Amino acid sequence: MFSNHNGKNEDPVRLSRWQALLRRERPAREEFVYGVTTTGVYCLPDCPSRLPNPRNVRFFDNCDQAEKAGFRPCKRCMPASPDRRNPRLRLIVEACKSIEESEYPLSLKQLADAAGLSVFYFQRLFKMTVGITPRQYHREKQMERMRDLLSAGTPVTEALYNAGFASSSRFYENATEALGMRASRYRKGGQGMPIRYATAISYLGWVLVAATGKGVCAIDIGDDPETLRGRLLARFPRAELQENDPDFGKLVTQVIALLESPRSRADLPLDIQGTAFQRRVWMALRDIPAGTTATYTEIAERIGKPKAARAVAKACASNAIAVAIPCHRVLRGDGTLAGYRWGIERKRTLLDMEAENTDAGDV
Repeated sequence: MFSNHNGKNEDPVRLSRWQALLRRERPAREEFVYGVTTTGVYCLPDCPSRLPNPRNVRFFDNCDQAEKAGFRPCKRCMPASPDRRNPRLRLIVEACKSIEESEYPLSLKQLADAAGLSVFYFQRLFKMTVGITPRQYHREKQMERMRDLLSAGTPVTEALYNAGFASSSRFYENATEALGMRASRYRKGGQGMPIRYATAISYLGWVLVAATGKGVCAIDIGDDPETLRGRLLARFPRAELQENDPDFGKLVTQVIALLESPRSRADLPLDIQGTAFQRRVWMALRDIPAGTTATYTEIAERIGKPKAARAVAKACASNAIAVAIPCHRVLRGDGTLAGYRWGIERKRTLLDMEAENTDAGDV
């Protein structure tokens, strides 16, 4: 037992909390947080950070007390995270972690039992929170692992096994749509796959347009052609890049026209590569008229996933086809500009340009 500065034994509550901290008890995170005076940081009882000297520890009933005392939240255990304050949301976060870390598919009953919920309610809560079912989430995480393994040069058969696919047929059902090419080609950095591309100058800077045989796979914006070509090469390091194809110029002209005249929507053939959820978001973005905007929450509602605003924002950030998939038309809930893959100033310029052109067209 340790004592306070007066040499007297500590009070029972403090001692109990210290014992819970020593054992890194997860349930105790609902009862208190602790601050470390030497670092000015406060943590959850089960934080994986180094155990502090008891003399430097102060206990608080909640995050607000700790912050009022001048402590800031730990960046590892994130005690002030909204996920922690919402018990139901925390259950879903834990379920997602279980799905990601499991070497085999977890049944809906296993996940529901771990959360202490009925199968029906767990399924409904998971889908409402994440935007997809647990089974779909598992498949998308498998596909993410598959992409990582293939990119690292792992043979397709070995990657299938290590990613957790029970059979090759399960993978190949949606592989081409998710990867944008055959798995063997993806593993080889798009080896041998012809990708035509060209660059042109616009009021946003340099624009690179690239397309596979299926359609446009990239519309990238940057400060110079060399950087843009480097980014394309990084995505497809072994593809057969073909620059300045005479016939390809027509497609580039369509893209530049789309920038200059947003009201004239160009029906460009697209080779959209992403998860099922991302593709749903991107298709919803294409329905936002030029000169108007939507919030992440509104897009989530439009695709039938009202609680998936964060996932929608992540899908927007993953979009590699600028303007044709107009993620620049999505704003925060308060109407302010959120981040943009090609720079916040370009986003502002695009929206201003579209607003002016739309107003002019209505006169």
